[in-house]
Amino acid sequence: MRILILNWRDLAHPRAGGSEVYAQNLARYWAAAGHEVTFFCAAVPGRAEVEDVDGYRLVRRGGRLGVYREARSYFESADEDSFDVILDVVNTRPFMAPRWAKQPRVIPLVHQVAREVWRYEAPWPASWLGRYLLEPRWLRHYRNVPVLTVSQSSRASLREYGLIDVAVVPEGVDPPLPIPLSDKAGPPTAIFVGRLSANKRPLDAIRAHALVRREIPDAQLWVVGEGPVMSRLEKAAGPGVRFFGRVDAETKQNLMASAHALVATSVREGWGLTVSEAARLGTRCVGYDVAGLRDSIPAAGGVLCDANPEALAAKLVEHLPAWSTEARPDLGDAGVVSWEEVAQAVLSHLTPPSQRTL
Repeated sequence: MRILILNWRDLAHPRAGGSEVYAQNLARYWAAAGHEVTFFCAAVPGRAEVEDVDGYRLVRRGGRLGVYREARSYFESADEDSFDVILDVVNTRPFMAPRWAKQPRVIPLVHQVAREVWRYEAPWPASWLGRYLLEPRWLRHYRNVPVLTVSQSSRASLREYGLIDVAVVPEGVDPPLPIPLSDKAGPPTAIFVGRLSANKRPLDAIRAHALVRREIPDAQLWVVGEGPVMSRLEKAAGPGVRFFGRVDAETKQNLMASAHALVATSVREGWGLTVSEAARLGTRCVGYDVAGLRDSIPAAGGVLCDANPEALAAKLVEHLPAWSTEARPDLGDAGVVSWEEVAQAVLSHLTPPSQRTL
């Protein structure tokens, strides 16, 4: 099968995230299974326009906004029968491939809708326009095609936008690195892992930690990641908060394994991969009861709370003392599967029943 994947970034992009991990793992496994895969994304300074990556062709053109126009131009310049199917990965602004690709079949993959994220990431009135005008208008183009998403929360949100045929496909995580895990930290320790941006609400984690310290004076909070609100967090941080910045995969794994609890404070998620990653390392999550996290946290043996620092602090005070003295728990599969299984599941929606094998 000849598959064109449209995704706004690739893993070489400095702002790559979970969508890129997901999409490029699909490309890698499909290519390994003998499919002809092209991955189209935005240009990255210092990287080639065309590369062969893990057996598939990666094409980079256009910038943050121009990538959508360039994707259409790339498709229209290709031979008429170059592709059998297009996977249109939607990250807030979609490629809207159903408008300009009547053939081949187009299948959108929407990890999450933006909704409340607009208020955190865009100034008014752009936030209002995005939330109430642009996003509903964009998604309207996907009402008459089958759509894939990664959680029941996202499925419900898409149905609220009028999309009817929405199927849930699984999330995947990389297996833990084959390295000895560090022991759990001495004092009760929580960890925040993610991009330090407004919609992830890391300041809530800082505020909750200050409240926890009133009841557990030696409690620690580790903050892993970088982003635009870093300086604000450093100014707000009190005793017991340590910033690690952006770290490599091995360091990240050991920090997550050493902590007693992951805290998740996002406005919404498609799923929340860090929740599953931490659980695979024996670290439970305490996080907000919001779209996406309300799927991943219970699946990983964690604890949900209302979306405010006071509620987060109360749950941490309730659970951290016990979690900091117990042996590393086995939290099972944390609601996720291998990337090979993810690739098989997504491919089953891209192909007719008679061809649904890798």
